[in-house]
Amino acid sequence: MQNIPFYEITTVDAFKQAALQVFRKQYSTNDTYRKFCGLLSIKKEEIRLVEQIPFMPISFFKEHEVLSSSQPVQTVFSSSGTTGSTTSKHFVTDLSLYEASFTECFSQHYGPVTDYTVLALLPSYLERTGSSLIYMVDHFIAHSKKPESGFYLNDLEKLAKTLKKLDEKGEKTLLIGVSFALLDLVEKYEFQLKNTLVMETGGMKGRRKEMVREELHELLQKGFGVNQIHSEYGMTELLSQGYSNGDGIFTTPPWMDIQIRDTEDALSSVALGKTGGINVIDLANVNSCAFIATQDLGRKLDGNRFEVLGRFDTSDIRGCNLMVL
Repeated sequence: MQNIPFYEITTVDAFKQAALQVFRKQYSTNDTYRKFCGLLSIKKEEIRLVEQIPFMPISFFKEHEVLSSSQPVQTVFSSSGTTGSTTSKHFVTDLSLYEASFTECFSQHYGPVTDYTVLALLPSYLERTGSSLIYMVDHFIAHSKKPESGFYLNDLEKLAKTLKKLDEKGEKTLLIGVSFALLDLVEKYEFQLKNTLVMETGGMKGRRKEMVREELHELLQKGFGVNQIHSEYGMTELLSQGYSNGDGIFTTPPWMDIQIRDTEDALSSVALGKTGGINVIDLANVNSCAFIATQDLGRKLDGNRFEVLGRFDTSDIRGCNLMVL
């Protein structure tokens, strides 16, 4: 099969063939991933099916420089972390791949971002450097070409006035925010929005007590006067995103796939609909690692749909005693 850009993948067969090509490339060029495969006694020529590809623990992005490219690094995305904790670092050699991925991901799910005024409430992300989310949203704001689009760091009053004005005018608006900041907004101001898509990116970042999705969404739905709260599933270590329309069910683009591993045996998968650890194939990660075992718990549903149920620590994953380089 001829190599095609990941964003041109449209079928399951094309995805599988591309995933095997990316695996062979990364086995050959990514020292960290190849050593990990070696610890599992896995050889490149033995992998003939996508289901046989091993998933590297996401914690390796904290401990190693995960690269499958010899090109110069253009930027380093880093995760948020508590004081003294080790953060993940994603070395990106081609930002155009990230831009193509998040632009097409959003467009496939919601339509062109140019249709929206983009209002961002992401204080915890803006207060540090290296956020891949800020890079994505900043790109959305610039390309929306709407005068009201922008970041609203702590100016909740201005944001509330802008939201109400745009909604009353019938303007399609995207409000994307971190959970605690969205709660701060609805506690101070009342809304009845009809033309606004409200999207939470998860996480209280230590500002509030954590709460389950149902509780969070109920408070936000009531506060904004909307029927659904949308969600984004993304992370520092990925260049693609999943989106949820509010029911807790996420969908992935054609170049991204979710598989579920057994929490008792990290090298085994579980049946459709069963709970386990979330493994991600993200073919936009062609220059780092496309096969990642996350610390999220979830369920794979039919097609490209999955549900996120929570998180667990790597110390809780049994069968991972080999997974240290």
